[in-house]
Amino acid sequence: MTGIEMERLHILKGNMVKYYAKDPARIHHFLKVHSFAKWIGEEEKLDAGTLEILEAAAFVHDIGIKIAEEKYGSDAGPLQEKEGPAAAREMLEKSGYAGEPVDRVCFLVGHHHTYTDIDGADYQILVEADFLVNLYEGKESREAVERAYRQIFRTEAGKLMCREVYGL
Repeated sequence: MTGIEMERLHILKGNMVKYYAKDPARIHHFLKVHSFAKWIGEEEKLDAGTLEILEAAAFVHDIGIKIAEEKYGSDAGPLQEKEGPAAAREMLEKSGYAGEPVDRVCFLVGHHHTYTDIDGADYQILVEADFLVNLYEGKESREAVERAYRQIFRTEAGKLMCREVYGL
C-alpha cells in the first residue's frame, strides 16, 4: 500500500472517530472490525487495492446506524444497509476517496448484513470480521459461535481466527 493510500485510511479513521464522538462503544467496534479485517485480508494475500477497499469499508461499515436510529429509532441491519451507503460516500469523499473504490465500499456498507450472494474476498472478509466482533460484543453462546463458524466463515484466515478467539 502506498503512502497516499495509508494517509487516506488514516484520515478516514480520524473522521470516523469524530463522527462517533462521545460514543466509545461504536468507536471501539469499528476499530476492532478494522483490525480483524486487515489481519484476515493480509493473511489471505489480498492485492493492495482490494485491501484498501476492505479497510475503508471496515471503518465505515456501520455508519448507517446513527441515521437509522435518528430516523427510525432502530439500528436493525436492513436499516443500516439502507441508510449507510450515502453517509459512507460522503465520509469517503471528505477523506480523499473518489471513483470505483467509493462505489465498492458503498456496496459493501449496503450489504454487510446480507450473507447470501457474497461476491468477493473483500465482502467475505468484512462479514467475517464483523462476526468476530459481534459474537464477542453480543456475548453469544458457544452454540451461536459454532453455527456462525459453519455458516459464515469461508476464508482460511477467518476460520483460524474464529477457532483461536473462541476456542473451537
